[in-house]
Amino acid sequence: MRRDIFTDEHEMFRAQFKRFAAREIEPKIPQWNRDGITDRGTWRRMGEEGFLGPCMPEAYGGAGGDFRYDAIVIEELAHLRAHGLMTTVHSSICMPYLVSFGSEEQKRRYLPPAILGETLLGICMTEPGTGSDLANIQTRAIRDGDHYVVNGAKTFISIGQLAGLFIVVAKTDPEADPPHKGISLLLVEADTPGCVRGRKLEKLGLAAQDTSEIFFEECRVPCANLLGQEGQGFKMLMEKLQQERLCIGVSSVASCRRALDDTVAYVQQRHAFGQPIAAFQNTQFKLAELATQVELGQAFVDKLILAHVRGDDIVSEVSMAKWWTTDLQKRLTADCLQLHGGYGFMLEYPIAMDYADAAVQSIYAGSNEIMKVIIARRMGLG
Repeated sequence: MRRDIFTDEHEMFRAQFKRFAAREIEPKIPQWNRDGITDRGTWRRMGEEGFLGPCMPEAYGGAGGDFRYDAIVIEELAHLRAHGLMTTVHSSICMPYLVSFGSEEQKRRYLPPAILGETLLGICMTEPGTGSDLANIQTRAIRDGDHYVVNGAKTFISIGQLAGLFIVVAKTDPEADPPHKGISLLLVEADTPGCVRGRKLEKLGLAAQDTSEIFFEECRVPCANLLGQEGQGFKMLMEKLQQERLCIGVSSVASCRRALDDTVAYVQQRHAFGQPIAAFQNTQFKLAELATQVELGQAFVDKLILAHVRGDDIVSEVSMAKWWTTDLQKRLTADCLQLHGGYGFMLEYPIAMDYADAAVQSIYAGSNEIMKVIIARRMGLG
């Protein structure tokens, strides 16, 4: 079914990115998966071609487009299974913090190299003992003259090995009551003394995505690198989580569609008991159900994309989309793997990777349980 949320300009952009991706991304994916990391050269090429800052202001080197351009990149990378290129984190999560809350000096210093892919961006929220409970983070940033002295540990940081600039969530007022009023955001350059990259973590899925530990050990950060106002960090995080969770919905539906398409092709060519697996009613019913659910998910996500572009407050709705599409992705990949039989368990078949990659979707950017808490509270239930 033709989607009607994109203009001709959006579709031209998609066609351009598809050609670029077929030429400069797809051939590299197997090596990235083996290495557990992508290469800086590809990020720079994406920046040079305008694929990292399509929604960023033209004043800083962006194209001045809307979120639909980011959504196109997210969808096409998901279709290729190029999960190592976490453009969602770099372009759709971190850059908007700079645009919305950064000073003019911060924007001019950090946005142009980020849009060109010369400096990659990461965000340091999660800590070893703190996941969704951001108000109780333990990382401290205590002011000392014209610097903050940062101490703490972060984990599960996407693009942790490649990023050159981190948005760090830290307590600038550990005694604040309530605790979330003591949280601030700092821009920490990765080569700052005391900012230490830890292990590149071994994961179940997303093999090419360099997820890392990051440590801060008496790390002195200029006060000029405070993002926004002191004590406003939690508010800023809550404001930007709407887009982050919508990005996951976009990616999940696109990944579902690719896994489903591949499975439909597989069952048509795989034979058992003298006929294609596709001829069995169980196969037909299962795939018909999954195809229906993908279309339902797509319709909902598309509606939210347009609402987000309009500037609507859709926190409840993106929370619904985040939990529902990621649950669908986990169920769909499990069912599609089952339809592959024993071959689904073999890593040479992409469905095995799809199954592993789906596992984290219901966990990061706020677990699906947290999504349901948000929805319930906004319904007046707690």
